[in-house]
Amino acid sequence: MKKIIVIALAVFSLGIITANADNDRLTVKESLPKKAQQFIDTYFKSEKITYVKDERDYLERSYEVLFADGTKVEFNRNGEWKEIDCRSSSVPAAIVPAQITKYVNENYPNVKILQIERDRVEYELLLSNRLELAFNKKFKIVDIDN
Repeated sequence: MKKIIVIALAVFSLGIITANADNDRLTVKESLPKKAQQFIDTYFKSEKITYVKDERDYLERSYEVLFADGTKVEFNRNGEWKEIDCRSSSVPAAIVPAQITKYVNENYPNVKILQIERDRVEYELLLSNRLELAFNKKFKIVDIDN
């Protein structure tokens, strides 16, 4: 019986610690890293910012910016974009690597890139025809999902 109580207390304590690890707070554009501010000024200058969120976990810090048109941009701690989600328009062409743009234009003409995400290993795209494409860091297609 004591073991069950100890295990229950441990699980409860872990839940409290995990809940406290999620320290999200609203902030302003000026508190973003300079690189993120410059990115917004370059590609989304005419868009109204709805909110800027500073997201902190134990091991990671990131930022999320939501614009009035529904576009969302996520940045890492250094201000480099991680994900761009343009719900009602397309991702600005200058953001998408040229090799990826070329592949999309050749294979899916008249299709918009609605979302792009990057990490250390690959780029992932969501197209307006609902196809999901994945490219490696050398911009070679590695997956197509519908």
